[in-house]
Amino acid sequence: MPETRVPVLIVGGGTVGLTTALFLAHHGVPALVVESQAGPSIHPRATGLGPRTMEILRQAGLQEAVNAVAVDMTAGALGKISATTLASASSSMPPRGGPTRTGSGAGQASPGVIRGVCPQHRLDSVLLPAARERGATVRYSARLRSLRQDADGVTAVLDGHENVRADYLVAADGVRSDVRTALGVGTSGPGALGDPKVSILFRADLSPYTQGRSFATCDITNPDSPGMLITVDGAKEWIFHVGYTPDAGRTAEDFTPERCRDLIRAAVGDPSLDVEVLSTLPWRPRGLLADRFRAGRVFLVGDAAHVVPPLGAFGLNTGIADAHNLAWKLAAVLAGHAGPALLDSYEAERRPTAAFALEQALRRLADPWLHWEDGPRAVAAREAAGVVNAPVVHLGYRYDSVAVIDPRPEPPSTENVELALDGAPGSRLPHVWVEQDGRRISTLDLVRSRFTLLTGSGGDPWTRAARQAADRLGVELAVCTIAPGAAITDPEGRWPGSAGIAEDGALLVRPDQFVAWRAPALPAAPADDLTRVLTQVLARDGRTVAGGPTGTAQPDPRAARP
Repeated sequence: MPETRVPVLIVGGGTVGLTTALFLAHHGVPALVVESQAGPSIHPRATGLGPRTMEILRQAGLQEAVNAVAVDMTAGALGKISATTLASASSSMPPRGGPTRTGSGAGQASPGVIRGVCPQHRLDSVLLPAARERGATVRYSARLRSLRQDADGVTAVLDGHENVRADYLVAADGVRSDVRTALGVGTSGPGALGDPKVSILFRADLSPYTQGRSFATCDITNPDSPGMLITVDGAKEWIFHVGYTPDAGRTAEDFTPERCRDLIRAAVGDPSLDVEVLSTLPWRPRGLLADRFRAGRVFLVGDAAHVVPPLGAFGLNTGIADAHNLAWKLAAVLAGHAGPALLDSYEAERRPTAAFALEQALRRLADPWLHWEDGPRAVAAREAAGVVNAPVVHLGYRYDSVAVIDPRPEPPSTENVELALDGAPGSRLPHVWVEQDGRRISTLDLVRSRFTLLTGSGGDPWTRAARQAADRLGVELAVCTIAPGAAITDPEGRWPGSAGIAEDGALLVRPDQFVAWRAPALPAAPADDLTRVLTQVLARDGRTVAGGPTGTAQPDPRAARP
């Protein structure tokens, strides 16, 4: 029986599986992705990308490529409108060039900006070639038949009786994850929510009714065809979500192309509209959380780990953050820079984050107005209902694990995301626009997927300390001094106050841009403190120089400057 050996096998080639492969490759780990479908899906299940997702894509150098395939809604658009039919919605849409309401709401808290909506298949068209170019292998029409794991790795059997032997396996195989089932991992949560639905992807010229104006979603209240119309390409491709009631004898098979066309024409308000039905996808909103995100050498990501109702666009974005969090940890362990116990922090960090996203999506289902509206009345209503403002859900969550020193798990604000990103250990590094070599970049850009120490004008001792700690542990540790006259300057004067440190303090930031440790001021023995902190964060067992478990080449262990 032929056997393929890979460091990481990823089961599932959807958006989250591709993101996992992309970031593993970004960190130097060539993963194999196996996907049972014949090719990438043409039917998008989600369209909204949050600011944290755009930051993650920015770290991989893909923000511009994703914006290029996103639907441009910068010239005045609404996030959501409601109308009896699309033809009657003209008065609800803003004039061309009017105010835009599709932004992340993150304000000055994030450099991750998307110009509108980006349906999943368009995002995948960027992720797939990027992952392959960096060294990942993606195979379609490849189904996992069985798996077993032992102390040293995982053996998977694919169609055709091919064995794949991997150090680790990542399950990105969706809501009905076969891997999760095979592992015996249970789920909790409300399960199915409301009636099942059919997503109809269709092509039609709706420009007579949109007149150049745009929206992300339109609730259609027509009793003959109630549902939701969703922008796919901003021109001629759309999705119409329509529900059905099994108790009334309806099934997904009732949605023939003829019936779909009739429903779409009724929703638009044009009985003669030319409609081409491209595909239909039965689905049902669900709320589920896996009991475990790790079982031995197998990790669950995306919908295999958590299923979040769509209101808030938390589901896909949470899955992409799963992949980003897990990839650098797997890479560090495979390279011998971290101990295997670092991988325990994946579940410790991501499961509470997913539970938070699920809870917030469920709270919004009871009153969607709380999600869409702004202003003092909405803020008060959200507080009363326990609803956290969406930008805080996307960006303001915090980690509490062994990979964070003295974590501060509760953000100071559930409404203002800028207040929530204050440099506390366990939070995402505060975003500040700085200048380097005449370029305006974010403090997040300084991290460049490695451990990075950020300090201020009094931080010269940190450079020497970082070099000593890096030499002791055999890891790469970059130092960035943000100060007047330095290579990196802060024209707005926000650093280091935004990080909660003095000019001689420092933040140690992990490769995923989360703060691992904060030193408010220069300690007496910074090299010793850095060594101790990195030893804990990397789950090192007292070793001084890392050695790859399989003879992996090690990077130059000296502290690096960007």
